[in-house]
Amino acid sequence: MIHIVLYEPEIPANTGNIMRTCMAFGCVLDLIEPLGFYMDDAHLRRAGMDYRDRMTFHIWPDWNSFRNGNPGDYWYVTRYGSHTPSSFDYTKSEGDIYLVFGKESTGIPREILRENTERCMRIPMKADARSLNLSNCVCLVAYQVLDQLGFPGLAMNEVIKGADYLTR
Repeated sequence: MIHIVLYEPEIPANTGNIMRTCMAFGCVLDLIEPLGFYMDDAHLRRAGMDYRDRMTFHIWPDWNSFRNGNPGDYWYVTRYGSHTPSSFDYTKSEGDIYLVFGKESTGIPREILRENTERCMRIPMKADARSLNLSNCVCLVAYQVLDQLGFPGLAMNEVIKGADYLTR
């Protein structure tokens, strides 16, 4: 199982978009408190649309509670990482895969990153670009992992209009 972990997210619209991505990709969303919004926030509902009821998410009181209760393989997405998302082989994971993303303003705490430097990744971008939007980062990295794993449980053909929609 792939988990998207948001460390103290601050912007409800980002989290709502990430909820939609998690539902579409079959990922679990783990939110580490404190959150910068209420889970019933109108912006969260709008961005997450009706997907909130169709996906799995958990709220954790702090990083230690989360980390102690979730064994598996962890990777950290940070502008300070020295590896790309594609440089890791996620197929070698024997347990759940946890992709950790930091809060929009300051990222993942330095102390956490220092303990895991070999599992810190950076999404390559132009040198004068500070960062990408959090929800875009989640989508990029989750897709990379799913691609390596062969898109488990995901539809490979159009299911609403039919696989032959373009040819009929």
